[in-house]
Amino acid sequence: MVSRRNFIRAAGLLAASPAISRLGYAAKPLLPAIAAGKHKMLTCNIRVDLPEDEQAGFGWNGRKEICAAIMLQQKPDIICMQEVLRNQNEDLKKALKGYFSFGFEGPEMDAFTTGYHGIAKNPIFFSEKRYELLSAGGYWLSETPLMAGSLSWDSARARNANWVRLKDRQSGKDFRVVNLHLDHKSQPAREKQMEMVLADAAQYPRDYPQLLAGDFNASAENKVYELVISAKWKDIYTTLHGEAEPGYTVHQFQGENYSKKGKKIDFIFCKGEVTAQSAGILKDNVKGKYPSDHYFVSAEVMI
Repeated sequence: MVSRRNFIRAAGLLAASPAISRLGYAAKPLLPAIAAGKHKMLTCNIRVDLPEDEQAGFGWNGRKEICAAIMLQQKPDIICMQEVLRNQNEDLKKALKGYFSFGFEGPEMDAFTTGYHGIAKNPIFFSEKRYELLSAGGYWLSETPLMAGSLSWDSARARNANWVRLKDRQSGKDFRVVNLHLDHKSQPAREKQMEMVLADAAQYPRDYPQLLAGDFNASAENKVYELVISAKWKDIYTTLHGEAEPGYTVHQFQGENYSKKGKKIDFIFCKGEVTAQSAGILKDNVKGKYPSDHYFVSAEVMI
């Protein structure tokens, strides 16, 4: 299908490969149980594959099976990921059998090609059994959104957003999912990037169901969060648990031993005819080893 945008990306077929193994969490993929109208979603900053992490004992090769196992244990319908490099996307496509990955395929386009500067994209994985892909696209969070790898507003790195429109094969209802990762240094960049995403979403009817997830690099006290709420999006976590700060989602692979005690910066929002059902911060690990330097965040909604 063709999207509204001129810059739609074609999605490749999900590779059928053996599932993760040798873990207590899951010996084979656990596909989501289909419940009419209910959708479970995760947002997962998986941490880019870095040589220095490998040296410190947190490398991707030692985490990838744990990462996939913890995702599969949740039986999600949709997984929004951030900080995904090409090799990580390929590993996860093999491990997450039954899920389609949209939003990574394409050449590397960053001016910086090594280390953390390599383009880390934000693919959206969704259950092929559960959904039909209606349309999809992506754009760069800059003043030139069609120019790959472009930067604006003193953004430290090129940032991008991906979106899909999905049709629930059971209920027949369709909705939209947007996945992003805002800049980690520049507050003006974060605000401008967020304004872009909100303006794009505002093109849809007010009651059209939309979900927005990702790493915002900003807490609920930041103006970025205020921009989202002012645009009539609801934070699913606070809708259900109240507005008290729930605590950090970045923990530097230390989990409960992390001493800096920051704030929640990973969010799932909803807009339109969507009802929040549950939300949580996932602190799962395997024998003290965490899948990422972020906790994953979950939400269930009715559409």
